[in-house]
Amino acid sequence: MKLIRFGNPGKEKPGIITGDGKRIDCSSVFHDWDNSFFNKSGLEKVKDMNFEGLPEVPDRERWGAPVPRPGKILCIGLNYHAHAKETGAVLPKEPMLFMKGTNAAAGPYDNIIIPKNSRRTDYEVELGVVIGKDCRYLDSVEQAPNYIAGYVISNDVSEREFQKDHSGQFCKGKSCDNFNPIGPFLATADEISDSCSLNMTLKVNGEVRQNSNTSDMIFKPDFIVYYLSQFMTLEAGDLISTGTPSGVALGMEEDGYLKPGDIVELQIEKLGKQKSVCIDYSQI
Repeated sequence: MKLIRFGNPGKEKPGIITGDGKRIDCSSVFHDWDNSFFNKSGLEKVKDMNFEGLPEVPDRERWGAPVPRPGKILCIGLNYHAHAKETGAVLPKEPMLFMKGTNAAAGPYDNIIIPKNSRRTDYEVELGVVIGKDCRYLDSVEQAPNYIAGYVISNDVSEREFQKDHSGQFCKGKSCDNFNPIGPFLATADEISDSCSLNMTLKVNGEVRQNSNTSDMIFKPDFIVYYLSQFMTLEAGDLISTGTPSGVALGMEEDGYLKPGDIVELQIEKLGKQKSVCIDYSQI
């Protein structure tokens, strides 16, 4: 299944994408693709549904993030071999964790807002993992797939100066408004036979900046879910961004940071495409 949400910010409704690409409004049957939905076996109910008779979503309707504002946005740093190399970092011995403010979540075609005083706003295409039911203290990596609802494209937008030059606070460089476009859809786990072999690209103004495959990950999604469960309860609907490959502006010799007017396009195999226009904070 491909789950979507649509409508104005804060008023999104749940829907699905059919096999022929139509967006179908499921709001008469389900409240939202939220924590309660996942924890109460909502995915099984959706898969057994007959969607005949449900209305089609008008083309003009905005695409929202395919999951509501998560309880947590957890991010893994330096999780691609080539990215660690381009930044001159030592390979981590265990996943490097940081968090983004959940206010950063945005739709797949929403604008990226360049924040006030920003000089180094960067892009990061990432495979996002959505937790499917609450879990803690998993006994093994093999248990992890039972707790994954599915996968999304996640753009972990970052302001490097805020992140690195202001007392080394990752959170400050990661949590600005609209700094995490998500989607366009959540592909349920059964749609992705191997999350460790997905091609991924990111373009800025048509120029390919990132071109990699999730096979270059240091720590794989199943291990990340298992690992994080040892330190905190992962709740249904939480989003885990599993790291970015090489090609970020931070690793470029020339200034490749985002500026107002830039167009950022992301694609991950089997997860669709997203596209955002960068605007100045004064335009909102």
